[in-house]
Amino acid sequence: MMLRIVFHLAVFSLILVVTYGIPAFAEKMDDVVNRVDQRYAKTQDLQGEFTQETIIEGFESGFKSTGKFYLKKPGLLRWDYLEPSKEHIYVDGDAVMMYVPEHQQVVKGRLTQIAASKGPLALLLGMGKLSQQFTVVESTDDSSPSQALPDLTLIPKPDGDTAPTIQKIELRLSSDSYLIQAITIFETSGNISRVHFHHLQANQGLAGDLLKFTLPPDVVVVDFPTF
Repeated sequence: MMLRIVFHLAVFSLILVVTYGIPAFAEKMDDVVNRVDQRYAKTQDLQGEFTQETIIEGFESGFKSTGKFYLKKPGLLRWDYLEPSKEHIYVDGDAVMMYVPEHQQVVKGRLTQIAASKGPLALLLGMGKLSQQFTVVESTDDSSPSQALPDLTLIPKPDGDTAPTIQKIELRLSSDSYLIQAITIFETSGNISRVHFHHLQANQGLAGDLLKFTLPPDVVVVDFPTF
């Protein structure tokens, strides 16, 4: 169970960066990247549903999850896994709490402990631009000629002496809403996570209380494991 929690937390921290829309039809990739930043600046809150398929290197089969998420600036996020089991992740700034009702357990830690790349964390907290953390190119492997919008690939830029743990992140865009339709995260370890978003709604005036975590009674609180 702890392996699943750790992997959910790590993947969760990565997909935050790309749950915002990308207006397309830009002639140059720099224009697309700039519009990501512009859209992010105008998005005060975001909510929707997701399906996630995770494949862990060395395991014969992966696992699938579905749920909902709620994001509100600055730095508040709730990520609810609902099926096949309930797990609730809350972010407040750099603090993370993950509640597993079935086990009456709360795992606490810092987002910087679980973020495999500083890019998603920086953009989530409004402290950086996508182009400063990633090289963004048009994907060439899976894009269909009939797609109105191109698939994009994000390649992490070097961060000093720290080797990136993410090989690349691929984005698929919705042609009618210009929002992210799907994300595929390729880790250098060989792990792969695919997330599809549904029913995205921006700037609905989410109440901050919905994203705040209240510690339930009679739960065990443990620290996020370090390796």
